[in-house]
Amino acid sequence: MIPAARLQAAIEILDDIAVGKAAEQALTSWARRSRFAGSKDRAAVRDHVFDVLRARRSCATLGGGQGGRALVLGLLRLRGEDPAPFFSGARFAPEPLTEAEAADVTRNDKLPPDVPDWLEEEFSAAFGPELPGVLQALRTRAPVHLRVNLRKANMAQAVEALAKDCIVTVPHSAANTALEITQGPRKLRQSRAYLEGLVELQDAASQAVVQILPLRDGQRVLDYCAGGGGKALAMAGRANITLHAHDAAPDRMQDIPARATRAGVQVTCLPPSGAKGPYDIVLCDAPCSGSGSWRRAPDGKWRLTPERLNGLMQTQDAILATASALVGPDGLLAYATCSILPCENRSRVDHFLAINPDWILLNDWAWSPADGTDGFYTAHLTRKNAIWLTT
Repeated sequence: MIPAARLQAAIEILDDIAVGKAAEQALTSWARRSRFAGSKDRAAVRDHVFDVLRARRSCATLGGGQGGRALVLGLLRLRGEDPAPFFSGARFAPEPLTEAEAADVTRNDKLPPDVPDWLEEEFSAAFGPELPGVLQALRTRAPVHLRVNLRKANMAQAVEALAKDCIVTVPHSAANTALEITQGPRKLRQSRAYLEGLVELQDAASQAVVQILPLRDGQRVLDYCAGGGGKALAMAGRANITLHAHDAAPDRMQDIPARATRAGVQVTCLPPSGAKGPYDIVLCDAPCSGSGSWRRAPDGKWRLTPERLNGLMQTQDAILATASALVGPDGLLAYATCSILPCENRSRVDHFLAINPDWILLNDWAWSPADGTDGFYTAHLTRKNAIWLTT
């Protein structure tokens, strides 16, 4: 496919998304009816679509509309590229620019924030003077991070093994197990380091959430909202613990046994009602808006509604209430989200503390996309009468 044809494909996919299709569904439908497209073509079209979704309001402003054609036109202007050679009307290319489209002179320094307008106030409250940097980061592609599995390799050994498969990495400061891929990310899944469990795909801030847990050999630990098991595997890599994984939807955990085997660790997946306290540490990586990972899944940014966010906050409150009952008298409750919205983070912790006066907040931490990671939040809570607080 010529570059202009890839842009035309992106236009068609964005039009499908505009009428209600999820981004992945629209991309899959296009790929199925476009068997002529090679892997590089599909990757390029996907990149165009996701680049638009990360900056949809900016693209709409620069392109003069919400349709796929206007959004792609705006994307080219956002990149500083002249759209005329692509909008040529040649075979498979977008039709030539109209006079009105060609005359657009919107300045890039007058662009709206690329978040839903109803969330602008929440973002301003969250980041204050740091907001421009966060918004700019949200327009860019997320980096690819790896977690070095300390059960099988140290950092130097992992870097060397990856390099043998032409994958270049550098350490990331967010966690002492984190590497960022700077060259060859698409080679990872066929690399020896990945297939033999030396490394796992995991954002550096997600790794940091685990790194600051006070894990010690012999503890009984529960990953209450385990999902695919990324944090469970990271915990198992840091200490010799009895580790249980739980999720309200057990199907989400179906890959954990194979991943644990590859990593050389043991994780016991529990049925929905199988978590029985007391645990020394309970980690709740609660369902959330995913706003911290909107660079990876930008479609979710525009599909989020106030009603959906409200429902998520109720779920987060319920999870904190249930999980806290599984924490031993001197144990730790760790609450986490991949959100950068205060209403899902410190506000939920404050709500829990207000109705549970026997609990206290020890500390909380936050990372944003401007830190070169996904956005994450985590808080550590314990009971006021925990013995270790007074020793």
